[in-house]
Amino acid sequence: MKHWLAIDVSKLTLAVVLQIEGRKRADEREFNNDAAGHARLAQWASERGAPLAQLTGVMEATGVYHEALAQWLHDRGCRVIVANPARVRDYARGIGLLHKSDKVDARALLRYGQQQADALVAWTPPPPEIRTLRALYARLAAVQEDLQREENRRRQAQTSAQPTLVIDSLNSSVAHLQQECQRLQQAIEDHFDQYPPLKAQRKLLQSIPSVGPVSGDMLLCLLLSHRFTQAREAAAFCGLIPRTCQSGTSVHRRGKLSKQGDARLRAKLYMPAVVALKHNRQLRAIYDGLLKAGKPKLSALCALMRRLVHIAFGILKHQTPYNPDLVGKVA
Repeated sequence: MKHWLAIDVSKLTLAVVLQIEGRKRADEREFNNDAAGHARLAQWASERGAPLAQLTGVMEATGVYHEALAQWLHDRGCRVIVANPARVRDYARGIGLLHKSDKVDARALLRYGQQQADALVAWTPPPPEIRTLRALYARLAAVQEDLQREENRRRQAQTSAQPTLVIDSLNSSVAHLQQECQRLQQAIEDHFDQYPPLKAQRKLLQSIPSVGPVSGDMLLCLLLSHRFTQAREAAAFCGLIPRTCQSGTSVHRRGKLSKQGDARLRAKLYMPAVVALKHNRQLRAIYDGLLKAGKPKLSALCALMRRLVHIAFGILKHQTPYNPDLVGKVA
């Protein structure tokens, strides 16, 4: 049986459409996006003849708000699909859904899931140690951003001769955030010590010249959080594949990166690509070859970022350290 559960997720509520095979009319309901709401959703679906284990649930990736529900459904045997919001939005426009509301979005998700059923890959949760590592890095990044803002405010206050009380307050805030950054960084190191296999994979990624702890750890989280079958899938997920724009003889624009996926990861890969120009002969040769072929410097640098993702994928797939002889063979 193919029963479908489409869920439009927001911070507080879930707009749900349940389509049971063989029934013309779908059932609709709204639940709270919390543990009690999840339980009532399961009971409601079961009362209508569709236990969670017989359902395919479709939802969009909505920041952090969908994660708890996706995990909860997966743990109870539901096949979960976490769709790309941009693709769902384009699909809704393509079928003429001009209005936007939670119910309309849920109905669009239902039709998208049913029509794209063969192409959509079921979501699987990352291992607990990877979820924890991602959460620690997300918190560290947030604290570092707060620290940068406070340091900027302190410089401005010192330049404009603000009162001593203001300067003291900013000094106290900066010191606290610096301490919190150190605590989180130590927590990350302790986390790796608790999981030797994870630490070994971290060491493998850091065998790549120009890849350090932060960029290596972000690559580790990316590659172990998703079930990529090919390196190009990981690069596409990061938004590091070129997007062409050509039509006939009149439209021939320069290609650009798709820029889908995590912008923060792309930013963390930029500096390793720059460092590779000095410390990685193989990547430098690829960069020089692209320049000779007429590629702009930034495009060549983005190609190195993409190549780093490919190399990291191969290292984790084969569990072997960086091999410079294989760099030119990475697809």
